[in-house]
Amino acid sequence: MNKQLKISRWSLRVRIFLSMIFVTLVASLLITAVSIYQFKKEAKDYHQDRVDRKEKAITEHINYILSTTTYPLSTENLPLILRERIHELSNIHGMEIDIYDLDGNLLKASKASFSVDTISRKIPEPVLRVIRSTAEKRYVDLLTTEEGKRFRSSYSYITDTKFKPLGILNLPYIEDDGYYEREINNFMMRFFQVYSFMLLISIIIAYFLSSYITKSLKSISDRITEIRLSSVNEKINQLDSPQEISQLVKAYNTLVDDLDESAAKLAQSEREQAWREMAKQVAHEIKNPLTPMRLTVQSFQRKFNPDDPDITKKLDEYSKTLIQQIDTMTSVASAFSSFASMPAQQNETINMVKIVQLALEIFNENYIVFNAEEPEIITRMDRTQLIRIITNLVKNATQAMPENHPNPLIEVSVYRKENSAIIAVTDNGKGISTPNKNRIFEPKFTTKTSGMGLGLGIIKNIVENYNGTITFTSELGKGTTFTVTFPMTDITNEGQTML
Repeated sequence: MNKQLKISRWSLRVRIFLSMIFVTLVASLLITAVSIYQFKKEAKDYHQDRVDRKEKAITEHINYILSTTTYPLSTENLPLILRERIHELSNIHGMEIDIYDLDGNLLKASKASFSVDTISRKIPEPVLRVIRSTAEKRYVDLLTTEEGKRFRSSYSYITDTKFKPLGILNLPYIEDDGYYEREINNFMMRFFQVYSFMLLISIIIAYFLSSYITKSLKSISDRITEIRLSSVNEKINQLDSPQEISQLVKAYNTLVDDLDESAAKLAQSEREQAWREMAKQVAHEIKNPLTPMRLTVQSFQRKFNPDDPDITKKLDEYSKTLIQQIDTMTSVASAFSSFASMPAQQNETINMVKIVQLALEIFNENYIVFNAEEPEIITRMDRTQLIRIITNLVKNATQAMPENHPNPLIEVSVYRKENSAIIAVTDNGKGISTPNKNRIFEPKFTTKTSGMGLGLGIIKNIVENYNGTITFTSELGKGTTFTVTFPMTDITNEGQTML
């Protein structure tokens, strides 16, 4: 599987190159195999033809001897008739000659100088049955000696002038393939020399041919990798390309035209969508300060007492709260007018503990609890944006609280962890369902049950602008905890006011 995966990742150029080399190798192997097969077939045909010719010549010679002998023609007289002539026949034809009676018993054998120990005192019974059953009364047996040499043993009837069988002629014939083996070796040597040169030429041709074929494809591939939706894409002009490449170039140029048209439409759609999103965000951000302003005014109406000795201090606190929310709406309006991030950051040195505590004063719910591990956590950031973060998170937590909850609780904690300042808002409300967890920070996502609105997406952007993070954990029916982490900054600028 891994090998198949690696091969599938090879470039087209490499595949063409290797394919051509592979075809050359296969063709060469086939030529070699066919040549060797042809040599062996020729050797086999040669030996078979030679045995047939020798057998025919010796048979005619024996028939001549039988026709001129003075002995009566019988099986018993064959050794006498051929007693002296068998050696002469063997020397003339260069073959070993054995004479058997009709039952397969050896009657007479020649002893040639090249004779091997192949003489059997009796013909095997299966061979006798074959000789008797065939129409030609002839059989050629293929045997192998202990030394691994192959030889043919030809059996045929010796007949008198009236074609009456007198005996069986056996001609053992050793197959000497030395000549053909030398020819094969010489052929293989010459073929290897020619093939080596041919393989070198094939490699060179395959290299340049694969480069030529893939050159146009490489050009198109490079252009395709350079396609960008936001830039002007150039077309390809290849008039002298092959038909297949021309079709591919035409398809690419059509794609460029379609892409440019789509890019224009997409840009227009994005501009329209951006304005719609900005309008929604502005409306949402304006609503956020209005709620605490309303609560502040209502609280002021309920608690106003002209005779209260601290009336001036309380009036000042109410005024500061209203001014802060008004400043927030002013920032939103300024951001909208400049189409920038909402609102623009105006960093100052602040005490995060004090600002979070101040932001919570606009809420009248008695189940909102504030905890801080230390009285001061000094950092630099926009005070208005920090208030917006706290306001949105606490507001969402109150909306997530069921109306009939027996013991509602929202806990806001501020603490330091290593080089980070952390704000955690925990509630024991309804929690967030699993399908909604992945969409909780989407700018347009909102649910009536959880009370999460567009504000969470804006809060996430504010936090990330300070290189911070906002995460949450939630369990359905038990509550949710939002954790905001800001990296601590080194306060080195003097003259900055701190609240």
